[in-house]
Amino acid sequence: MKVGCIGLGDIAQKAYLPVLAVQPGVELHLQTRTPATLERVGDSLHLPAAQRHAGLDALIAAGLDAAFVHAPTDVHPQVVTRLLKAGVPTYVDKPLAYELADSGRLVALAEERGVSLAVGFNRRHAPGYVQCADHPRELIIMQKNRVGLPEEPRRMILDDFIHVVDTLRFLVPGQVDDVTVRARAEDGLLHHVVLQLAGDGFTALGVMNRLSGSTEEILEVSGQDSKRQVVNLAEVIDHKGQPTVRRRGDWVPVSRQRGIEQAALAFLDAVRAGKTLSARDALASHELCERVVRAVDERVA
Repeated sequence: MKVGCIGLGDIAQKAYLPVLAVQPGVELHLQTRTPATLERVGDSLHLPAAQRHAGLDALIAAGLDAAFVHAPTDVHPQVVTRLLKAGVPTYVDKPLAYELADSGRLVALAEERGVSLAVGFNRRHAPGYVQCADHPRELIIMQKNRVGLPEEPRRMILDDFIHVVDTLRFLVPGQVDDVTVRARAEDGLLHHVVLQLAGDGFTALGVMNRLSGSTEEILEVSGQDSKRQVVNLAEVIDHKGQPTVRRRGDWVPVSRQRGIEQAALAFLDAVRAGKTLSARDALASHELCERVVRAVDERVA
């Protein structure tokens, strides 16, 4: 099985390549426009020259069975379009694109061609968050905060807050009937944003503060007089009277803790089985993000 990796930045090197490089039956092919990076990463994985590609044309010509796209978001539309038109099942980092119209075109193209398209919402596979899906969820609160990183609204929401948006969509126990957005911005930079989703019997709050004084990610789901809390995707705390703490094992890889390994392997398993994956649900998260962007822009204007 020939698997391409397009873009060799931090996320590819730290999270995906360590998983892909050890999979039985996978012939890994790399592509980046930076020669020094291609040489360094190729050498570290002991890949022959035939599995290192400076251009996308050469990579596609190698006869890929699947591809992982970790290139910058700005080039996602171009790269993913080329892969889909070549019939290559494609897994791409979130977001599909910064503009909703581009994301919609990619999903439509994949459906038109009958080619798998998957978006890397790894938190849907993270063990702690999967366990939250099995807990009563009358109230869901997720915070994903940073230190000193106010940013232009669209990029902040599509690059980072989209994880919060998609996780809330994954965990809400019913149809969302009400969407509310609150935000603070200054000099064109978004400081914090709060998203509230509500439906029959539940409320979900997503919070991102880029000037919080702490880099943290905390998820809480509660209902029926009990609460489950996940701290930084590594520690699960059950509250029902006396708290019970379960921590990530010392030897559990970060990629597994964060659900990246599971997401990548689920994609490869689907390709091997001939199952076509749809990104239609992922597009719904992009659509909700666009709604957040517009609400923030109205407040900034």
